[in-house]
Amino acid sequence: MLMGEYQHTLDEKGRLFMPAKLREALGKVFYISKGLDGCLFVYDEEQWQLFEAKLNALPMSKKEARDLRRYFFAGATEGTCDKQGRVMVPPLLRLHAGIAKDVVIVGVGNRAEIWAAERWHTYTQESAEVLAEKLTDLGI
Repeated sequence: MLMGEYQHTLDEKGRLFMPAKLREALGKVFYISKGLDGCLFVYDEEQWQLFEAKLNALPMSKKEARDLRRYFFAGATEGTCDKQGRVMVPPLLRLHAGIAKDVVIVGVGNRAEIWAAERWHTYTQESAEVLAEKLTDLGI
């Protein structure tokens, strides 16, 4: 399970240090794609294959299915860490997530998410009250 919150900085070459705990959980090869809410999704190989299979099982005759495939697959990339634990984040994905320098990496169960630090802080501040109300609705 991927969990935790880690703050790092993107270097001038677009490389991001992946925390050791996440590197260990993600494995040698992992996948980075556009995510929702303005972040990037990071899947280990097994979870990516499950996600890929679900997307590929959607009927091509449905426009929404075609749109989902394009959205997630078009910018997706295979990631590996170098000897210093850094992964290259392609410019297209950095642009999608608004990442320039300061980054927050969060583990959210079956995947990690990479956020521009400012977006993450805004998201957590804005969603805290709404989430608190939802916990009651869920019986938690």
